[in-house]
Amino acid sequence: MNSERVVRSFAGAVVLISILLVLYHSHLWLVLTAFVGANLLQSGFTRFCPLEKILHRMGLPGCGERGASQA
Repeated sequence: MNSERVVRSFAGAVVLISILLVLYHSHLWLVLTAFVGANLLQSGFTRFCPLEKILHRMGLPGCGERGASQA
């Protein structure tokens, strides 16, 4: 699995969790959903994603990179 797939999965999970928190806790959790959406939007234009940088430092291959298991 590469970092792009992890980023997409993580963003989707955070959005779904925040929606559940809105339903069962407080409408203020929509701020988290808006933050994830804004981050995805800016990442589409700038190609900068903080989570992807963190995952790269942890050794997860990026999109198009070969990992140790693929060698």
